[in-house]
Amino acid sequence: MSEIQPIVMPKWGLAMEEGALTSWLVKGGAQIEKGQEIAEIETSKLANVFESPASGILRRLIAREGDVLPVGALLAVLAPATVSDADIDTFVAGFVVEAPTDGGAGGAAERKLERAGRTLAYKVTGLENAATPVVLIHGFGGDSDNWLFNIDELAKTRPVYAVDLPGHGKSSKALATGELSELSQAVADLIDETGARKVHLVGHSLGAAVALQILRDRPERVASIVAIAPAGLGDRVNAQFIDGFIAAEKRKDIKATLQFLVGDPELVSAQMIEGVQRFKRLEGAKEALRAIADKNLPSGRQTANFRDLVAGGQAPVLILWGERDAILDSGAARGLPSSVKVMLFDNVGHMPHLEAASKANEAMARHLEAADASSRTG
Repeated sequence: MSEIQPIVMPKWGLAMEEGALTSWLVKGGAQIEKGQEIAEIETSKLANVFESPASGILRRLIAREGDVLPVGALLAVLAPATVSDADIDTFVAGFVVEAPTDGGAGGAAERKLERAGRTLAYKVTGLENAATPVVLIHGFGGDSDNWLFNIDELAKTRPVYAVDLPGHGKSSKALATGELSELSQAVADLIDETGARKVHLVGHSLGAAVALQILRDRPERVASIVAIAPAGLGDRVNAQFIDGFIAAEKRKDIKATLQFLVGDPELVSAQMIEGVQRFKRLEGAKEALRAIADKNLPSGRQTANFRDLVAGGQAPVLILWGERDAILDSGAARGLPSSVKVMLFDNVGHMPHLEAASKANEAMARHLEAADASSRTG
């Protein structure tokens, strides 16, 4: 039955254990092409489209809309028309869900770094790869799981570290000031922990400003920058989102606030809302968010400006931005020199690395490889 190809529940990132199939975008009997959007799947972070991993005739839809299934569960079957229905029945009946492998040296790991009385939590994978490491820095109110759809793809070629910034995730909530310098120092500690001479920094929103602060303070440690919907290039930020995210406690209020993040409000999942609720119930979480907002994003303003730094060419810079961003104006990327690569995504909001994960992953991979090649020949 080697002609039969299973399509299974994908594993999008280290934390994903199951997904909900919310809808099929194709029908049984259709000819499917590799990379074609065939279903919508809801995870703990976002609802997202699932692209077929192979081409073929969709002979059987196994999972039903509304099913919540573990990673690796059989969703559908591809097979040529020459394969009999009986053979497909036998294949489905004998299918065994295999435990997913996470990659990395011995698998992905959650770790903690203790510095100056502060705990910095992070995830790491891909340590068996020799290329320059990449450090992923989430945005305001996020955590390392915001890289759910990216971390495994990037880890195919290089070590990947995904940090929980101070005040976020599993890192310490107590802050000295909440200023950008405090956040960037914590990431600099992690860079030292990697043992690498240089790292690539990928930052989203406020995390991009953290990455740029590190480039300003420690340019010798930065191989390149990927700035996703970055703070630090324009003057304004959506104060309604910032204040609403900090204040919201009820599900409906959290949902309304999170919908600012995406081009399609339906992408906000129930699990995403519950995750924010759990985080904000942690002792010191709301106080940390308020301190960071007051120092870096007060009254709808951005206090940091890295425009000259980005234009200065100290390191290769790629900017990814959704044209429907309701948090930060993507127009802030205009007017930069041609040496700064800018990609705008149609019908995408503030989180292109989640909303358009495949395209974002491809762009990041090309950028990182080009920066590595330039470093070797420079």
